[in-house]
Amino acid sequence: MVTAVAFVGSQVDAAGVVGFIDQVKHSSWWSADVAPPQVGNHLRAVVLDDSRTPPRLSALERDIEIAQMLRECEKGADGDVSLIEGLDNQP
Repeated sequence: MVTAVAFVGSQVDAAGVVGFIDQVKHSSWWSADVAPPQVGNHLRAVVLDDSRTPPRLSALERDIEIAQMLRECEKGADGDVSLIEGLDNQP
């Protein structure tokens, strides 16, 4: 869930872990048809860099698809996709 919004991006609570989505990693940056994130929105996101504090996430569908493909390559077709539970692209 989005917990704070700034001009550079959004802070999110991802299943109890604080993360950050840079503005260019949200579809509103790329499309005028998509509303910018608001506090309280639920997003589907994937971890891009968990070595940073806070971890960097992306809500872009293409990044999520890439993460799923990479995860499937690592674990095989029956592998678990590492998306953050509870984030679902709903306002």
